[in-house]
Amino acid sequence: MQTRQAGPTGRGARHRGWLTAAPARQPWRLGLRVAGAGLLAATGAIHLDLYLTGYRSIPIIGWMFLLQVITAVGLAVAVLATGSRLLAAAGAGFALATLGGYLLSIWVGLFGFKEIRTTAGIVAGIIEVAAFAALAALAAAPAAAAQQAGQASGGSRLLAWFGGSRLLAWFQAGIPGAGRAVAGVSIAALVVLAISVALAGGPAPPPPASGGRAVLKTATIGGMTVLTNAQGFTLYWFAPDTPAKSACYGTCAGYWPPVTVTGTPSAGPGITGKLSTIRRSDGNTQVTYNGHPLYTYAGDTAPGQAFGNNLNLNGGLWHEVTVSG
Repeated sequence: MQTRQAGPTGRGARHRGWLTAAPARQPWRLGLRVAGAGLLAATGAIHLDLYLTGYRSIPIIGWMFLLQVITAVGLAVAVLATGSRLLAAAGAGFALATLGGYLLSIWVGLFGFKEIRTTAGIVAGIIEVAAFAALAALAAAPAAAAQQAGQASGGSRLLAWFGGSRLLAWFQAGIPGAGRAVAGVSIAALVVLAISVALAGGPAPPPPASGGRAVLKTATIGGMTVLTNAQGFTLYWFAPDTPAKSACYGTCAGYWPPVTVTGTPSAGPGITGKLSTIRRSDGNTQVTYNGHPLYTYAGDTAPGQAFGNNLNLNGGLWHEVTVSG
């Protein structure tokens, strides 16, 4: 009788201890899991909005944005559903890589496209750092008791390929010093982001053309004869503008640099519309054509492109300027 009682009592105590240990760890693990997945999904949502409102038109960058959205949402769902530390590590690396791509596009440009400072970009960068911190902390934290039990039975077969039980025990116990490392990387990333956006700005406006040089030309793009600047880049007009006033300043003017001149604008052969100018609030003189203030588009990286045509971006619709106006 005593042997029967001792057996269940000992095993029962260990079993109850395992049951009571898990809830003690579960709240903060669940918090990291939900926060990391939510932040990763938020970055995906921001990039989806940017993709739909203009970035889809930029060569290479467009499909990279779409791939980022799909990956971010997929990892977020997987982390939330499974709580896997391996998936959390993948999500942390992905968030940091996405931030790196944004910073690279600010510093030197990416695939011919140079990013400018925008509120959406800054917010996305901060969220990406937060997502990295939460997911990296989850990945590096000691495994919950239930996970340890599952890994000890089935997971050890896979981990045995990489070092057996000692690696498994190290992985379950958590990575030593991981908390300080995650905090250090997160702080460094925030500092680099802050410096980068502080130094970033809109693309430098093209130098004003002199009054004696042709500033407008024509080109055939997609079967349409459109106006271009002297370098061959397609010109656009902005629906919210009026013949006497531009509605595109700040971030908008960063993506859509106005065509400016000193003196009187001139046009090449075949341009029959009315050329005029307006005075912008920053003091520059902007060229107009048939009552439309003219702009180029940062997403056009070479002559002959018209990726800005029919975009709904920066507060209104953009259209290429045809010779007929």
